[in-house]
Amino acid sequence: MQTWSLVSICVLLSVVVRWGVSLNSYSGAGKPPMFGDYEAQRHWQEVTYNLPLQEWYFNTTENDLNYWGLDYPPLTAYHSLICAYVAKIINPEWVELQKSRGYESPAHKLFMRATVLVADLLIYIPAVVLYCFYLTDGSSKKKVSTLCCFLLYPGLILIDYGHFQYNGVSLGFSLWGVLALGLGWDALGSMAFCLALNYKQMELYHALPFFCYLLGKCVKLGLMGRGLLLLVRIASTVLVTFALCWLPFLSDPSQALQVVRRIFPVARGLFEDKVANTWCSLNILIKIRSILSSDSQIYLSCACTLLAVLPSSVRLLTKPTFWQFKLALANSSLAFFLFSYQVHEKSILLAAFMLPLFLKDGLLVPYLVTSLAFLFFSIYLLSALEHCSEEELRLGAFHKLFFCLPKLDLPCLVRWKFYISIAAMAGLSVVSVALVPPPHLPDLFPVLVSTTAFLHFWGSFIYFNIVQFSEPPSRKSQKKNN
Repeated sequence: MQTWSLVSICVLLSVVVRWGVSLNSYSGAGKPPMFGDYEAQRHWQEVTYNLPLQEWYFNTTENDLNYWGLDYPPLTAYHSLICAYVAKIINPEWVELQKSRGYESPAHKLFMRATVLVADLLIYIPAVVLYCFYLTDGSSKKKVSTLCCFLLYPGLILIDYGHFQYNGVSLGFSLWGVLALGLGWDALGSMAFCLALNYKQMELYHALPFFCYLLGKCVKLGLMGRGLLLLVRIASTVLVTFALCWLPFLSDPSQALQVVRRIFPVARGLFEDKVANTWCSLNILIKIRSILSSDSQIYLSCACTLLAVLPSSVRLLTKPTFWQFKLALANSSLAFFLFSYQVHEKSILLAAFMLPLFLKDGLLVPYLVTSLAFLFFSIYLLSALEHCSEEELRLGAFHKLFFCLPKLDLPCLVRWKFYISIAAMAGLSVVSVALVPPPHLPDLFPVLVSTTAFLHFWGSFIYFNIVQFSEPPSRKSQKKNN
C-alpha cells in the first residue's frame, strides 16, 4: 500500500510539473504569419473537421499545404479530428475554416494544453508506471525512484507542454509495445508499435529492433513449428492494424501515395535547422550540400544509417533476448538520429533534448527548473554517481576491445565525463542567453550546442553498441547491485 501511495505521489508530481510548464509560452505565440507548432496542431483540427477525408493531405483551395499542411500519418489526423469535435462544442470559432488561422486566446490555450495532458494520462503515464514495476529490476523503492525520474524527464515535458506537440502519444504506444513484448504478449506488442508508427513516422527509429527481436524469436522457436505460428500471428496483427489505420485511404491508390509523400518529405533536403547529427556537424568543415546533389545526399544518408544500425540489429536477430532488445532500441534510435535523412530536432526525444529550440520559444525558466530538478532526482534517488563500478557500467568489454591502452580507471573517467558534460551544458546555456554572437557568426551558439550534443550522442552510440556485444549482467550481480 505504501508503494502505491508513493506511485500516486510521483504521478501527481509529474502532472503538476507538466501543467506548470504549460502555463508558459508556446511555439510561435504571437508570431504571424505562420505562428508555430501550436498553430499547426490547431490547424489540423480545423482541416480534419471541416474538410472531407479525401482532401486532408491534398493541396486545394480550402487546404493550403504550404500553411501547416498535414504531414503525419493517419492516426495523428484521427486524433486531431477527435480534438476538433470537442473544440467545436466548446467554441466553434476555434476550428472555423480559414477564419480561425492564428487563433489565440487564454481559453483556447487551456483547451490545447488539456488535450496533451489527457493523452498522457490515457496512454503515456500508465505505460511508464507498468513498465517500471514489471520490467525494471530492484526493490520497490528503486522502482519508484526510476518511475519518478522517468516521469520528470524534462525533454518530453518541455516539448509537449512548452513548445507544443503530442509526442507522449507515439512514445506511449511504443512503450506499451515494449511492455507487451517484455511480458511475452508478442501480438499485442506488435499492435501497439504499429499504432505508434501510424501516429508518428519518427517511430521508424525503433522499427528494426521490434522486427529483429520478433523475427529472431520466431526463428529460435523453429520456423517449422511454434515459430511459424507465432510469425503468422504477428504478421496478421501487423497487417490488420495497418489496414484499419489506413482503411479510408486504401480505396484510391492516389490517396495512399499522397499520404506517403506528405509523411516522407524528401524534397526538403538533408538539413533541417541546427541539429546535433552527423550531417549538420560535418557540414561545419565540409559543405556537403554544395558538394553532393540531393539524390546523392539521400543515398549517402541511407547507406550510413543502415551500416550504423546493422551490427546492433544482427546481434539482436541472432540473440533475441529482452536485454538485447532494450539495448537495440537505444542503438537504433541513435543511429537513425545521427545518420538518417532530414532529421528533425525534436526527433532526439527518442534519446535526449536540445536547448536552442526552448530559447526560441521563450522557455528558458522551465528549461532551467526542470533540468536542475531532473539532475537532482537522478543523483539523489537513483544514486547515479555512486553506482559507477566497472561491473555496473558494463565497462569490462572496453578493456578487451582497447587492450593496447594502459589499464585505466574507467569508472573514474565516466564520473569526470559526467562532471565535464554538466559544466559544458551549463556554460553553453549561460552564453546562449547572456552573450550576443559576433555579427559574422550569428549561429555560433546553436552550432556550439549542436556540435557538443553530437559528440555526446556519438559517444553514447559507441558505448551502447559495445555493451550490447558484451555478456548480459548475471542474476547474482543484478541482486547485488540492487
